[in-house]
Amino acid sequence: MAGGYGRGMLIAQVPARDRPRERLAAQGAAALGDRELLALVLSTGARGKGAHLVAEELLSRFGSVSALSRATVTELTGVAGVGAAKASSLVAGFELARRTGAERPRRLRATADIAAIAAPLLHGRDRERLIVISCDGALRVLGADPVSDGAADQTLFPVREIIVAVLRRDGTSFALAHNHPSGDDTPSPEDLTATRAVAEAAAVTGLQFLDHVVVTEMTWRIVGRLVTAECGDSSELPG
Repeated sequence: MAGGYGRGMLIAQVPARDRPRERLAAQGAAALGDRELLALVLSTGARGKGAHLVAEELLSRFGSVSALSRATVTELTGVAGVGAAKASSLVAGFELARRTGAERPRRLRATADIAAIAAPLLHGRDRERLIVISCDGALRVLGADPVSDGAADQTLFPVREIIVAVLRRDGTSFALAHNHPSGDDTPSPEDLTATRAVAEAAAVTGLQFLDHVVVTEMTWRIVGRLVTAECGDSSELPG
């Protein structure tokens, strides 16, 4: 009977000292299991079904917290007791967790800073996403914006949208980062071609194109400002 209650019990039937909210307040979040933490995020269950049971069914359906964190609103609402509001809260919570997964540099001093800024926005995704990091003339980071997600009917590198994203931030320089869900950080021929096209567009519009990196769950690799021999360099993400 994990957490002081059984599968068929409602939270109201659980002794106060064993309820997740009370245990979190008394012992800290680290003392709670995955099901209890998830139940707290859900807050409520469904008719005749407590939040802890809905949490258990979510973990059973997706197999792990990691897999659950990648689920979409549509996938989550396929579980009984999870409506659009709960599903949206879960997706938003996991996204915030990804964004706080690494401390982001306030200024780009090296290519590794590009990877550190982009990684929380790219990790845990099963499709490619492109991030534009806009900077001022002193390379202070003005913002990191997703501009496209990989789909069969659109390009991952929409040059116009990339330039507009930088100008919207009043940026004068920018860097790009995108993920390879496969785990292989080797730049593809499409990555190299797109990088050249972006570099050319930046030059025409008077913007400084700093660099482009491919990010995986564990590593990152330079595609390169002008797609030079640099594209062979690879490094592990900071821990």
